[in-house]
Amino acid sequence: MNARIRLGMLTPSSNTVLEPVTAAMLADLPDVSAHFGRFRVTQIALSEGALAQFDDAAILGAASLLADAKCDVIAWNGTSSGWLGFDADRRLCERIEAATGARAATSMLALNEALALTGARRLGLVTPYTPDVQARIVANYAAIGIDCVAERHLNIHENFAFAEVEPEILASMARDVARAKPDAIAIVCTNLRAANLVAMLEDELGIPVYDTVATAVWRSLLLVGLDPASIKGWGRLFQLKP
Repeated sequence: MNARIRLGMLTPSSNTVLEPVTAAMLADLPDVSAHFGRFRVTQIALSEGALAQFDDAAILGAASLLADAKCDVIAWNGTSSGWLGFDADRRLCERIEAATGARAATSMLALNEALALTGARRLGLVTPYTPDVQARIVANYAAIGIDCVAERHLNIHENFAFAEVEPEILASMARDVARAKPDAIAIVCTNLRAANLVAMLEDELGIPVYDTVATAVWRSLLLVGLDPASIKGWGRLFQLKP
């Protein structure tokens, strides 16, 4: 009998997408299970109250509960370092590992790793966020040498509402940014119904498309020594290896 692998996912409280999508991605891996810990996130904005939602204390509290389930990896399945700065996720991973003994990952650091592995320097960015949040993300990518050559956003700040965006709208946004011929397209937000579109969009556009729920799963599998290529039908990401 193979050893069980348990992947812990830290989840925004108002997110209704990442749990079913993560479970679907892992459906063909009978010895791998996903377990979810929530902390309160209801809006995405640059106000003091909205930024305070991502205080490490709340996140570490949720991580400690996942540690009770003896998760092999604990991943922050969220995109907050896009606007907070990527160092926020690096510090968070260090603190999760120190507090729980589990390996740690995040959606955004995994996305950046995928971009680095493929040498992507021109990015098409799709999000549901407001213009000021989008501008922060664009600036943080510029700071690491990645140019957002095209972007689309929906000017929504309520986290629950992101899941209500129709997939057809997301596909149209991806097609729009593809016109700038980026090296890759990133659909950034783990509460968008985008992951199921990725394989179709890659076939249509000929450009890698990275969904941030998928990046968290991809990196988590790498951390436990499993081949991500065992995940079929969810895009080119799962063929990438460091």
